[in-house]
Amino acid sequence: MSGHSHWAGIKYKKAANDAKRGKVWSKVARMIIVAAKNGGGDPAANLALR
Repeated sequence: MSGHSHWAGIKYKKAANDAKRGKVWSKVARMIIVAAKNGGGDPAANLALR
């Protein structure tokens, strides 16, 4: 029954990749929030947001 459950073979790899991506994007979002709080929300005046 080759190819019987295509999704079953993909879901574990997808879950691992999604977890890695989520971790990276959470870190980036947190860094942006901290930079905006520390230096203001205007990217022209806040070098950390550039």
